[in-house]
Amino acid sequence: MPDFLDTEHTEVLRTAERLADELAALAGRVAEGDIGAAVRESSKAAGVFGMTQPVAFGGTGAGALALAIVRDTLASRNVGHLPGVFGPSPGVLAEGGEPLRSQFLLPYLAGDMRSGFGFTEPAEAARHTWARRDGDDLVVNGAKSYVTGGADADFINALVEVDGIGPAMVLIETDRAGVTLGQRFGTLDGSHHAAFIFSDVRVPATHVIGEAGGGLRRAMRQINATRMAIAADCIGLCRFAIDLVEQTLVERARRHGLQEESARVGTDLERVTLGGMRIAAYAARSALYRTARLLDASENAVNEVMAAKSLATETLSRICDGAVQLVGGTALVDGHPLADILRRVHALQLAEGPTEVLAANVARGRLDLGLGRM
Repeated sequence: MPDFLDTEHTEVLRTAERLADELAALAGRVAEGDIGAAVRESSKAAGVFGMTQPVAFGGTGAGALALAIVRDTLASRNVGHLPGVFGPSPGVLAEGGEPLRSQFLLPYLAGDMRSGFGFTEPAEAARHTWARRDGDDLVVNGAKSYVTGGADADFINALVEVDGIGPAMVLIETDRAGVTLGQRFGTLDGSHHAAFIFSDVRVPATHVIGEAGGGLRRAMRQINATRMAIAADCIGLCRFAIDLVEQTLVERARRHGLQEESARVGTDLERVTLGGMRIAAYAARSALYRTARLLDASENAVNEVMAAKSLATETLSRICDGAVQLVGGTALVDGHPLADILRRVHALQLAEGPTEVLAANVARGRLDLGLGRM
């Protein structure tokens, strides 16, 4: 539970709790094929769906703390990953003018178009994806190896090095000549991605999102928002796993004929393990909420976001390992919630930067740039 909330954020918490209860009940009775529409309807009714969308585009423009509260709360009931909870965020396209706004952003927010985010190059790439200016066009070459949502995307917001200008976010339609979908693949968390190759792809220069040269900064803002979302989801899942362990230990004691009031639930080793899980979750949760408050105060919190994401994913992984040991082999059976979370957390540890890369970046931020308060 987040602490020291003002009236506004206390109401956000209550709303999230009500929605979490509703979605938990919904997930148990709605067929998998229909779950997205049902979740979306419930989320819209609760006022949560539009939290990831700016006011200018019909959303509520929620701050980092409000989003952390909602994601944490939903994940604590293991429903935060359900499709349709949050509306599509404009991401880097929020800074795009016309014709990008009319042709792509508004249809995307309405659900009529799908997008992908192209940031990562293949390890063997000789250079980053680049473009040269040719009249009113950009000619793009290169590849992106891990385009989230790319397999079904109508367009990709790709980080491109424009000759003579620098990094820029460029919108590239996936049906343009020279765009090749190289591979579709899924990951352990159940999400789907794609690899693309760009060979002399011509796009209008108006497809540069915002000013050319500031693309890396724009991309990092979107990545930071995703890192905070991952961290909040993981913190909530820590609570879910710990609650599941405690419930298992209590039920185990009951089965041995002990009354709950007089039972000594758990062996000494189980208690030490559970206590360590709670301590680790407390530390990771504290980092998440401190970082959210820094972001809402418009502080430079790049290092803190990386730390929060690293702590949350690594902590969830350790807690899940401990939870499986305490619950037993049934936790590894397909369909058991801990088995599902274990698969998801291994993917989340790599998403938006592996732990080791983030640690190196935190050190660079402090040693080379003098940023961060950790």
